[in-house]
Amino acid sequence: MDLDSKNIQKQYEGFISTPVLWKEDLLGLSQLQLNTITTTIFDGELSKNTRLGKRVESFVSHYLQQFNDITIVQENVQVQREKLTIGELDCLYCHHDTPTHLEIIYKFYLYDAAVGSTEIDHWIGPNRNDALTKKLQKLIQQQLPLLYREETRSILDAVDFKLDDIQQKVYFKAQLFVPYKSKKITFEKLNNECIAGFYIKKEELHHLHDCKFHIPSKLNWLIQPQTNINWLPFNNFEAATTEILSNKIAPLCWLKKPNGELQKFFIVWWS
Repeated sequence: MDLDSKNIQKQYEGFISTPVLWKEDLLGLSQLQLNTITTTIFDGELSKNTRLGKRVESFVSHYLQQFNDITIVQENVQVQREKLTIGELDCLYCHHDTPTHLEIIYKFYLYDAAVGSTEIDHWIGPNRNDALTKKLQKLIQQQLPLLYREETRSILDAVDFKLDDIQQKVYFKAQLFVPYKSKKITFEKLNNECIAGFYIKKEELHHLHDCKFHIPSKLNWLIQPQTNINWLPFNNFEAATTEILSNKIAPLCWLKKPNGELQKFFIVWWS
């Protein structure tokens, strides 16, 4: 297995190990729940330029194919009106002969208690231009109702899916990050197992001066921190992140504590 293949395999394993964002139905959205299987070798085709979202969709496709009672019928189905694409169905498959429409989501959210008034409201994207509430609304108001649009009927007819028989599921996985040195927070609606690390403001970074650091590529945000890499000392890391933060980009980073403990964290440019 070459270096690129090993890296993709680690990304796939990172995706598999990421928990779903909630276990019980949330706002009427039902998570796909499958029996745990031994992690498999990912042998799908991916180019180096395949962005994270599409990469995750390929990982889900490979994962579903490991189940004997699941048959994938179509993926990434473009729904069009007069040659204009109005949406996409991520995956159509049969599970125990039940036709299913699946929407696939993988997100990174940070907890900011100052945003909104509910547990769901408090989760925002690293650069504050995304939010869990926004994504849930899009699922409920746009992505899932797309199945019932007139323009989708011919697609379903072509694969012999009867609209009244179709179940809709989401496969919503996420990595959650809480404020640095915050007291332990327990969430009632979301899966606490999704907490992957913390986030810190640039002016607090000096608290980590005795650690070593690594800034993974965005595709490697999926994977767990690795030990066999080139670690940056604090001063080099601080200099490297200054330029990134000046562009209002919050990078995901890895740190290695003096005792060897590894952690994931975001540095944020906002306060």
